[in-house]
Order: sequence, then C-alpha cells, then structure tokens
Amino acid sequence: MTFPGYVARLMDPEILSVLSGMVQGGVIAVMGTNGKTTTNHLLCHVLRGEGKRVLMNGTGANMLNGVTAAFVLATDRKGRILADYACVEVDEYASVKILPKLNPSCVLLTNLSRDQLDRFGEVDLTYERIREAVESVPKARLVINGDDPLLVSLLAECANPAVTYGIREQIFPETSRSQALENTFCRFCGTRLEYQFIHYGQLGSYRCPGCGFQRPEPDYAAVNIAFWKDAYIFEIEGFRLQMEACSSYNVYNTLAAYGGLAAMDAPRDHFQEAVSQYDYGNGREGIYRICGARVQLHLAKNPMGFQQKLSLLGQDLSPKDILIEINDEAQDGRDISWLWDVDMEILAKAGAKRIFTAGSRRYDVGLRLKYEGIESSTASDVREAIGRLAETGTKNLYVIVNYSGLYRTSRMLREMEET
Repeated sequence: MTFPGYVARLMDPEILSVLSGMVQGGVIAVMGTNGKTTTNHLLCHVLRGEGKRVLMNGTGANMLNGVTAAFVLATDRKGRILADYACVEVDEYASVKILPKLNPSCVLLTNLSRDQLDRFGEVDLTYERIREAVESVPKARLVINGDDPLLVSLLAECANPAVTYGIREQIFPETSRSQALENTFCRFCGTRLEYQFIHYGQLGSYRCPGCGFQRPEPDYAAVNIAFWKDAYIFEIEGFRLQMEACSSYNVYNTLAAYGGLAAMDAPRDHFQEAVSQYDYGNGREGIYRICGARVQLHLAKNPMGFQQKLSLLGQDLSPKDILIEINDEAQDGRDISWLWDVDMEILAKAGAKRIFTAGSRRYDVGLRLKYEGIESSTASDVREAIGRLAETGTKNLYVIVNYSGLYRTSRMLREMEET
C-alpha cells in the first residue's frame, strides 16, 4: 500500500514532515537486518495495550512512499493525525531519505548483517547509510543492540544520545552460529575481535585486543533466561516474561522493544501481560494441520535468519521432512550467493527423511546441499509437494521460504488446512 504516499508526495513533498509532527508522544523508527518487523509490531501491541493511539506501517511497506502512505491513510477528515505514538519500520537503505522527514524521537537498531547483496551491497555500505541517516536527526535517542559490534561503532561516530541493550549469558545453541562469521574486525583499528562467546552472526560478548573497543555493559538486559515447556522465560527490569512457542532470537526482539519504550519514557506497566499475549509468528511463522501432519512455516531471507531457522530445526530431534523454497524476485534480491554462508551441515544431522527444494532457485539450493553430501529432490509444484509430504511423510514437516514466497505459501497452507 504505497500509492497514496506517492500521490501525497507529488502534491506536497514535505507531507511526511508535516504529518509526523502531529504525533503527540513521539515517533519510534525501527531498523535492522533481522527482527525489525516483529519488534515494531510488538512496540505497537504494547502501547495499544496501555490504551494509547498508535500509528504503524503494519503492512511492512518501509520505503519512503510506504511510510508516507501509512501517515496519509491515518489522517481524519480534517487532515489531522490523532495519534499518541507512531511505530515505523524503516528500510535501512532508504533511511537517509526517510529519517529527516520523519524526525523520530527514537531510532531503534536491531542488528546489521548481509541482506539483498544486489541492492545493499556489503554491510559496510549499509552501515554508512544508517550513520548518515542517524546524523541527520541528532536529537533522536539511539537504542542499539550492544551485542552487535558494528552497530556499537555508531556510538563513537554519532553525537546522538544513546542507550544499549543486550544478553549477558549464552543462550543460543552452537547450531545458531555459522562458520562464515562476518563483521568480526574492529571498525577502528582493523584487528580481529576476540569473543568470550558468540550468540549468532557477530552478536556476542566481544573485545578488540588492538584498541580496547569492547561490548558495552547494556543499559537494558535480559537475564535468568530459561526454556521450559515450549516457552522462553526471562526477566527484563523486574518484569518476568514468558514467550510461548517461539524462537530464541525473539528474546532480542522483546528486549529491543522494551529498550525503545524505556528510551521514550513510554508507558509499559503492562509489558509482561502484553508479551504473554503477543503472537510472535506475526504472519512470518505459523503452524498448520494438514492431512494429520504438523506443518511449520518459517521465513528465512538472509544468512543470519536462515541459520537461526536451521538451528531451530536441528533442536527438533524427531523425524521430519523439509521443503526449502528460495526465489530471486525483486523483494528477495537477485543475488542468492548468501546460501553458501549458511552452515547447511545441520540438515545432515537433523533427522530429515526427505528434503525438497522449490522456487525459482531450487537448483541452486540443491547444489548447495549436494556440496554437503545431502540428498534432495526438486519440486516445481509447491502445493503438490507439501500435500504429498503431509500425507505420506513423517507428519512433521518444515517449510522454509524467503520473502516473496511467504504470504502466498501461508495463504496456500491455510487453504490446505481447511480442505
């Protein structure tokens, strides 16, 4: 839903600045390679639970026209925005155009890794775009994942007031960590960082032996983290939180949302209740019952995200079938070379009975698996393959898709579940 934003900007190029200025309590801009959609939705969920009027670009349209459209469509008949807060997901590359017009009170950053190489290029280029965008709003408070050394570099390069959040203890399994580590060199002196432990990607407890750059002590931390009866239980600032049936990386998303609310001094009295009621699947994960089989749908659109999904799959010790659908449409990025940065060896140990590859790049996925000695079959018809696996397989089916296949696959699974 971007066309209203396009038209509004033709009529008034400064329309976003005008409308965002009407938000009474402030604007939160959320950016990062992974987790920004979940974090943004959780922020909105918590604030609405506190009785606040919240504007959000809920469809995920996070470029300039999409963000503008969210504000335009939220106006009343007199052209006013009657909102206490605005929670806005912002594309990292487009942030240099969006943030100056949005003028957020808070910029929340989740993590930074490779994503859509043909559009973003290497991570350093994306970092520079974010730095330029942040410098354009010097009064905005930064809320930074302190476990990400690249993002923490912003603290030295930008004059914005800032707070950090992080996880002090190792809670992620070894399978979360790819062998192809990125961003593990100090941005200031070039020395390889030393890690006390790594959560996943470049996130963890780090220190540079060359210049002393190190992970800051987080202002907001998740502590006493445990997994019990299909739920993660942990504490943030005295809140005892429980996330039902979701992945461990959502501890980060929950922590980011809390940090953003705290930095804004926004109400969060009912944060614990809001977290317990929140659907972390958020349309990007789901469980379906088809022909007596349990079918799990997961989004994986870059190496860090894909590694987390494989880690989740590897923790399931029961027999399973797997379908991996990878496409190279515009919203996916044409360059899928990132598949070679994912530790596919996990699949060889995951107890998979059958693995199918699908999508426009199914043969590339098959080749990647072949290099790990993993047998797979190709499927040109996703619906037929899922139906066959659900009916004749292990009754435990994982479907992993990248972005362009997500919503059409979720709709298809709902249809198959109803028939």
